[in-house]
Amino acid sequence: MPRIVVDDRFCKGCGLCVDVCPQGIIELDHSRITAKGYHPAHLPEANKSQCTGCSTCYVMCPDVAITVVR
Repeated sequence: MPRIVVDDRFCKGCGLCVDVCPQGIIELDHSRITAKGYHPAHLPEANKSQCTGCSTCYVMCPDVAITVVR
């Protein structure tokens, strides 16, 4: 099952991955704040089975904070 991993050290919470996800399953995690003060992107547990591994979020991320695991 494909999934994404977001590296909190690089994610600045810009939301581009949220906007570009064709499945609409990536969200900003408003319950957490990174060391740099951002709400990082994440794939909620309930949405993990819907990830197709298309890599659109990876390509869009300006900070290379997303890894797609297939």
